[in-house]
Amino acid sequence: MVRAGLGPDWSCLFANDFDQKKGASYTANWGSDEILIDDIRNVGIDDMGGQADLVWGSFPCQDLSLAGDGAGLRGDRSGTFYPFISAIEELIADGRPPRIITLENVVGTLTSHKGADFQAICQALHDLDYRFGAVVVDASSFLPQSRPRLFVIAVHHSTRVPSAMVQAAPSVPWHTKALCRAHDLLDDHLQSRWLWWTLPMAPTRQIDLCDVIEDHPASVTWHTPRETTALLSMMSEINLAKVETAKHAKTKMVGTIYKRTRWEHGIKVQRAEIRFDDIAGCLRTPAGGSSRQLIMIVEGKKIRSRLMSSRETARLMGLPDSYQLPERYNQAYHLTGDGVAVPVVRFIADNILEPCLARSTKKASKHESYTL
Repeated sequence: MVRAGLGPDWSCLFANDFDQKKGASYTANWGSDEILIDDIRNVGIDDMGGQADLVWGSFPCQDLSLAGDGAGLRGDRSGTFYPFISAIEELIADGRPPRIITLENVVGTLTSHKGADFQAICQALHDLDYRFGAVVVDASSFLPQSRPRLFVIAVHHSTRVPSAMVQAAPSVPWHTKALCRAHDLLDDHLQSRWLWWTLPMAPTRQIDLCDVIEDHPASVTWHTPRETTALLSMMSEINLAKVETAKHAKTKMVGTIYKRTRWEHGIKVQRAEIRFDDIAGCLRTPAGGSSRQLIMIVEGKKIRSRLMSSRETARLMGLPDSYQLPERYNQAYHLTGDGVAVPVVRFIADNILEPCLARSTKKASKHESYTL
């Protein structure tokens, strides 16, 4: 999805993922020439040909997520950050420093281990001789999905940053309170290398939730009336009231549902929680039934429900319908739920990455990237 977001003006020199199924999807859409399916710990500079303008890293988020186990950068999954840094160290030693490094992850990165993990990320970039800053961008500015993500963007010391690209202080909405607190917790020597990146206001969103819904999905089936009634029975009074309100709307209402376990009167109860705000909940990888999002369509007294289709999840990530998805539902859901929203990548490329590179290179050819 990063490659899709960067677009045709970029050339991918190397891509890496540990997951064989994701690798198969990459190959189906982009070909197999530059993809290496292996643990990043096994990636060496011989695998990474040429000199990249950009290295984009989206290391696993489970250990940094608010829903994870709190292992942070010491965890088995998010701990792949350090092999990522080692690969860049090798590139620098080989005389091929990337001009820009972009790291994408969940916003829980800012508070993991009371800010220590974020400080470790900044320290690693500092030690590589990069200046750095961060922004938080929610995909809901571009797509009908709530998906806030942290983007740490670092530039090599030899890269001149246009003055218009940075500002003296943080600004809403790109520099959230959590990001500002994380910055304030950084040591002085790290704050001295910090950049407050400037971003324009996001354009008006052109797509609504109803625009992504399929009438006849191929990957899922509509619930029976009995199954829909059972789903309604799992709702609290507050959520049932939302459904009743939707019934009285003079248009088709599309709601999205996640099942969540709540404590009520001292016992655990599984609840179906619905929203009708034209925004889907954040897509997640389908580790269990509760992590798969459902939709409910209300048209007067007529109520239908089902799992969100795999194509709908792809649309919520900004992928075109021509993008080939895995045939198996859970594999497709895992691919999209673990990705980065395509228009968010393009927004960052338009307003930070490409302006910085335009100032630092005279090459007329495409920008070149590694995606790890």
